[in-house]
Amino acid sequence: MNTWNIFGHDWAVEMLQQHVAHNTLRHAYLLTGPSGVGRRTLAIRLAQALNCQTPKAPGVPCQACRTCKQFEAGQNIDLMVIQAEAEGGTLKVEQVREVTKFLSLRPYSSPYKIVIFLRFQEANPNAQNALLKTLEEAPSHALLLLTADNAEQLLPTIISRCEILRLRPLSVDAVTDFLAARGVEPGKARLLGHLSGGRPGFALRLSADEKALAFRTEKLDDLRALLAARRRERFTYAEKLSKDKDIFRQTLFIWLSYWRDVLMKASGAALEPTNIDRADEIGNLSYDIDRPQARAITEGVEKALDRLDKNVNARLLAEVMLMDWPMVK
Repeated sequence: MNTWNIFGHDWAVEMLQQHVAHNTLRHAYLLTGPSGVGRRTLAIRLAQALNCQTPKAPGVPCQACRTCKQFEAGQNIDLMVIQAEAEGGTLKVEQVREVTKFLSLRPYSSPYKIVIFLRFQEANPNAQNALLKTLEEAPSHALLLLTADNAEQLLPTIISRCEILRLRPLSVDAVTDFLAARGVEPGKARLLGHLSGGRPGFALRLSADEKALAFRTEKLDDLRALLAARRRERFTYAEKLSKDKDIFRQTLFIWLSYWRDVLMKASGAALEPTNIDRADEIGNLSYDIDRPQARAITEGVEKALDRLDKNVNARLLAEVMLMDWPMVK
């Protein structure tokens, strides 16, 4: 664990700590990486480092003082956290205009007015363009912290005005050890280490969310049942699945992980599957579905995810995808 009490990303912590300690802070940072890798935590720690009342060392927040606790909870008067209303939604231009008003005022009790944009890849083009003027002419007391899955999702003009920190997933073993150190049962820690894809924040959330794990089990059981199901049963399931787009999207992510494991196994790869609790099942299925079929199914789920975000007819999308799956007893 580093001086900011963040698991992993030591290089990013060291760089930002030095920026704070030597007063060489940039006016805008873009923190990229998959959800759950630690983007938000790093942004909050930077805000704490700048405002801590009793720092342990230059650029090292105590995380215990009143100000640190306010920033941890996102409740400091000089902090604004902006995001789309729901994951997969749209961050709108009106929200960016509120940020402009917020930054036009002097800080109340802190050296900086800090704005954290979560999942900024969800900002529509108008919202991104609205932020450009602020990025170009930011007040000296403004600090903007943007998080996104990757920089390429944003306008080049946004990227060019930010210092970019690319956060990478950690190893499965590292995340497994991280969970075990927090009291997670070893077998569960190993499973979550794989399911997290090296994202400690996501793994930690999963460890405390039994409903999410039960949902995963239910949807993987559904997948296996659908492979043996007739057309009428698949149509019925597609109708049910399409009624809630958020559940549909979550289901597709679970299925995509499973089908990638089948594709990997069908291709002869010796790596452990992500869904290690289904290893035998995945191995058996790879004998019934060859590599071209597994690839086509995997690509079909990927396309369904992409099209769902483009607001196509959800029921038709589900029907087409499920009808393309082979029948496997």
